[in-house]
Amino acid sequence: MKTLASADYIVFLVYFIVVASYGYWVYNRKKTAAISASHDYFLAEGSLTWWAIGASLIASNISAEQFIGMSGNGFKMGLAISTYEWMAAATLMIVAIFFIPVYLKNKIYTMPQFLSTRYNSTVAMIMAVFWLLLYVVVNLTSILYLGALAISSISGFNLYLCMYALAIFAIIITLGGMKVIGFTDVIQVFFLILGGLVTTYLALDLVAQQYGSSGVINGFSLMMTHSSDHFHMIFKRDNPNFPSLPGLTVLLGGMWITNLNYWGCNQYITQRALGADLKTARGGILFAAFLKLLMPVIVVLPGIAAYVLNQKGYFTHNELLDSSKEIVGDRAYPTLLNLLPVGFKGLSVAALTAAIVASLAGKANSIATIFTLDIYQKKIKPAATEGQLVITGKLTVVVAMLIGCIISPMLGIDKKGGFEFIQEYSGFVSPGIFAMFLLGFFWKKATSNAALFATIGGFLLSVFFKFLPGFANLEWLSSYGFSSLKDGRYEIPFLDRMGFVFVICIIVMYLISTFDNRNGVKAHGLEIDSKMFRTTNGFAVGAMFIVGILVALYSFFW
Repeated sequence: MKTLASADYIVFLVYFIVVASYGYWVYNRKKTAAISASHDYFLAEGSLTWWAIGASLIASNISAEQFIGMSGNGFKMGLAISTYEWMAAATLMIVAIFFIPVYLKNKIYTMPQFLSTRYNSTVAMIMAVFWLLLYVVVNLTSILYLGALAISSISGFNLYLCMYALAIFAIIITLGGMKVIGFTDVIQVFFLILGGLVTTYLALDLVAQQYGSSGVINGFSLMMTHSSDHFHMIFKRDNPNFPSLPGLTVLLGGMWITNLNYWGCNQYITQRALGADLKTARGGILFAAFLKLLMPVIVVLPGIAAYVLNQKGYFTHNELLDSSKEIVGDRAYPTLLNLLPVGFKGLSVAALTAAIVASLAGKANSIATIFTLDIYQKKIKPAATEGQLVITGKLTVVVAMLIGCIISPMLGIDKKGGFEFIQEYSGFVSPGIFAMFLLGFFWKKATSNAALFATIGGFLLSVFFKFLPGFANLEWLSSYGFSSLKDGRYEIPFLDRMGFVFVICIIVMYLISTFDNRNGVKAHGLEIDSKMFRTTNGFAVGAMFIVGILVALYSFFW
């Protein structure tokens, strides 16, 4: 039933009051401390604890594309989509050990600032514009639209009303700055995990009931029995979902590129750790890695449960069908929420709202940070005061959210599958960005000309490989596992496409840099000391524990 009962409204209202009150208290406390510098607003410099950093990383990362999109992928392809979450846990360890020390040692606060320091202002400005377009047109719009669509389908409220309400709630939190975002994210994660686990528990129990049993353990066992094809992490070439997760690429290829770029070269994510000292930042990232191991339980298992229930004939009112009578996986999670008992439904809606609002707030703050510090301060008004920078950042938040609300219904996000929509279109720029960052970190001879190629050339190569199947027969690549038949033609899976572009960017960057070095072009290397990469014993033990869990998970569900 697409309505909320009085008890659901009460539960949701409690969530809203708790988050808003705590955010207001943090904001007033900050004002009392007389901290109003732009770095405090954008980075919460020196304010966030390890647990706030870790919680904020997860709250900003987990949003509608996971709850709705990833759950939809769980319905369609099963546990394999969890590779985005579990590989992220491994990626976070690499970022904590190798990336964060470089940023902190060189006092890097934004990603364009890194590119300006390491290469030149041209590269930095081009990438600042790229990032702004990506964050607003792809990420912000997807979160807004998918989130509003989900809440609308659960509550019965108008889609656009839900969209603007989410935007306003996120703006209120964002205007308090990164410190308010970081600490309210702790509460958001609490509701996100609690509500998510409740939904999973009830979904698994419902599966058990359909087979004359009860309990989540029996439900999980029955799911593995009646949908065994949904519990494999590595797809074979004959699997219809192979183009989305092409075999071992998820362990050895493009999955590393998308994760390392997202977690290590992304303003939206790294911003949480850049205002802390190294030990605190690493502790927060380690905490986030532990939470990532848990995420598939919350966002993937409900999708598989919906698949099993659908196979059993449980859904009889076309809940999962679109107007053309085709099953839409992205409707799985909202459909499950509509089955929850009174009160629990309100808690789950609060969890979904927490995920959406936290991600919107984090994304909007990153958009404001890049525009204000890397475009407005450097190109529009270099003499801007600290107060003017903060005001500009706040105005940017409002404008970005308004643009997102206006254009998101026009993009057909719900037709493409929310999670894959974000991954594929982010993948147009991520290989070049990651190549540029990787060589910028660890090869002092990489030049700005090489970086310029990775910036523009990487994007153009991604577009080329995307449309290559339209004028070339790529069937010959299928014997190597690098193409598969889709809509009558052989296409390169987007994760493999990212791998190809990344390798080409690395090779060409090496050649251009070598040529530049021979012609006297000097590169601006960063300050790096091998001692920076040493970790504490506690961090090392935690990292090894995570690696051990990952090995066990992939071995069991291979």
